[in-house]
Amino acid sequence: MMKTSAAVNHTVLEDNAQVKVTDKFWLNYMELIRTEMLPYQWRVLNDLEDIEIAKERDADYIPSEKSHAIENFKIAAGRSQGHHYGMVFQDSDVYKWLEAAAYTLARVPEDKKLRDAADSVVELIAAAQEDDGYLGTYFTVEAPKRKFKRLYQSHELYCAGHFIEAAVAYHKATGNQLVLDTACRLADCLDRHFGPEEHKIHGYDGHEEIELALFRLYETVGNKRYLELGRYFLYQRGKDPDFFRKQCRVDADTSVLIEGMEGFKDSYYQNHKPILEQETAEGHAVRVMYMCTGMAMLARLKNDGKMRQAAQRLWKNITEKRMYITGAVGSTVIGEAFTADYDLPNDSMYGETCASVGLMFFAHNMLKDEAGHGAYADVMERALYNTVLSGMALDGRHFFYVNPLEVVPELSRKDPGKSHIKTTRQAWFGCACCPPNLARLISSLDEYIYSTTDDTIYVDLYVGSEAELSLVDKKVALSMTSQFPWEGNVELTTKTDGRYGIALRIPSWARNYKIAVNGSVLHEGKQDGYVMLRRNWHKDDRITLEIPMEATLYQAAPEVREDIGRLAVQRGPLVYCAESIDNGDGLERIRLVDGMEFTYEYNDKLFSGAGILHTDAVREAKGSRLYSPYGKPRSLHRQELKLIPYYCWGNRGENEMMVWLYHK
Repeated sequence: MMKTSAAVNHTVLEDNAQVKVTDKFWLNYMELIRTEMLPYQWRVLNDLEDIEIAKERDADYIPSEKSHAIENFKIAAGRSQGHHYGMVFQDSDVYKWLEAAAYTLARVPEDKKLRDAADSVVELIAAAQEDDGYLGTYFTVEAPKRKFKRLYQSHELYCAGHFIEAAVAYHKATGNQLVLDTACRLADCLDRHFGPEEHKIHGYDGHEEIELALFRLYETVGNKRYLELGRYFLYQRGKDPDFFRKQCRVDADTSVLIEGMEGFKDSYYQNHKPILEQETAEGHAVRVMYMCTGMAMLARLKNDGKMRQAAQRLWKNITEKRMYITGAVGSTVIGEAFTADYDLPNDSMYGETCASVGLMFFAHNMLKDEAGHGAYADVMERALYNTVLSGMALDGRHFFYVNPLEVVPELSRKDPGKSHIKTTRQAWFGCACCPPNLARLISSLDEYIYSTTDDTIYVDLYVGSEAELSLVDKKVALSMTSQFPWEGNVELTTKTDGRYGIALRIPSWARNYKIAVNGSVLHEGKQDGYVMLRRNWHKDDRITLEIPMEATLYQAAPEVREDIGRLAVQRGPLVYCAESIDNGDGLERIRLVDGMEFTYEYNDKLFSGAGILHTDAVREAKGSRLYSPYGKPRSLHRQELKLIPYYCWGNRGENEMMVWLYHK
């Protein structure tokens, strides 16, 4: 095992964008992650927290005794004795924790306790790395002769990708050279084993992730081999749909690395056809999102028009036919997967937190490639304020793996097909990918607020911040204050003189808006979802944007069978839901009525502060018979309906929840 770090000869490329989040709403979450979530997750990863670890669904093969993730590294490094425990990809829990720690330390570098813990993890990971650069505790400890031989199950490149992403972030935040050297050695190891050359493996991992990481590493150190290897993995996928089966026939060891994967079709792995020929999102939703993110990154880095068109095609299919109103994706528990166009069940869906995190990655990288296309930012906003936030409790210590749009606790307990629908957030999972994924995304939110072209700054998310952004011929500083998500008032102040563009996104949910510069109202129209303001700016010029936030009723396309005769409520970027704790059991018997009006109140004592909606509705009496002739009037009585932001549900104990409400 490698115990020390020798300098790797790479030149680090400069990243000139500097953004500091000042937004009260999001700083509360970032501080929650720093003070509660990261310390809590650290204790869980070290098996120091006395908690019950949940299985994300009823399945005997899911490990749920402990995390053991840090201990696995100690065993691989020769510091402890024992066997690997947990999923074959358990290492990735540590890597995502480290990446979240990196973003947190970039914001609060004086947090010595977090820095010491993160430095110790870096040193442990380096110690567990093998002399040839290979890194993967399961195979180092349990199956050294099976490296890269069962790629459909092994997650070796998936874990490698998560470490490389963490390494890039940690080096940028702290200057730690050991972590970057370790990542480059790992990437060099993969480059020696994979590629088009005759002596190399002509394949890829079953779970996309390494592609994103290699592109990020290339942008950091400038080594084109990493860019080309990431490109190879994308273009090789699906060229030989029999690749994984060929590996299994050669590997004499018949034991499986992860149970339950043997029967999945090629499409589960996005391996059913070459990547440029894939027209619909198929298979495991998180894998699709990571694949698409890599496609968008490659399109930008190589100006690859064919890859760009393929990414656009999948984006259109996902967001126009296979995405929930909350920004959730993944319709079935079987394979945590997409199914078919418009198949969007509410009470048996999957909607994994990681999938919406991945959707944000995809949207963000499409914006980096095609700045000024508001549809990407609209979806990014939708996923962020709804499904992503729903994935964590307000205490920072409990999490949803699955984010349904309808919950009846009794069915979750008794229906095997709904065992994945948890009624309250869990302390941890046997497959714990979501909690650290949440932490790393929200901690890095500063990277998602703006995008730029040579001469224009695009404001993609209205998150209060101080920014210094690089255009082709100058650096531009500006500040933004925002009352999102509760009110639609935004103010930007320029701090740099000169001629450049500032483009303000007008969200798709906005019915009206008003823009003023230094108090003078403007009447510019929007294009592709943005209003462009291009002029000679002066220091302390003030731009104001006012978007009225009104509760709006939405209907689904008629092809969505589950939502026929039902309506959803959205105010600003937030989707709302009903809980039985406020409205009584039997939410399916509540009916929205024509002409209903909503009243809004901000309650600073509920959910650490949240906007609540009230309206009049009617409730249908319980049926006296299971079936009865149509036409007989049913008993209705009026009741007040109280709606809360979807992300807040499940924070007050077990109860029913419903997003799509029936209409009278």
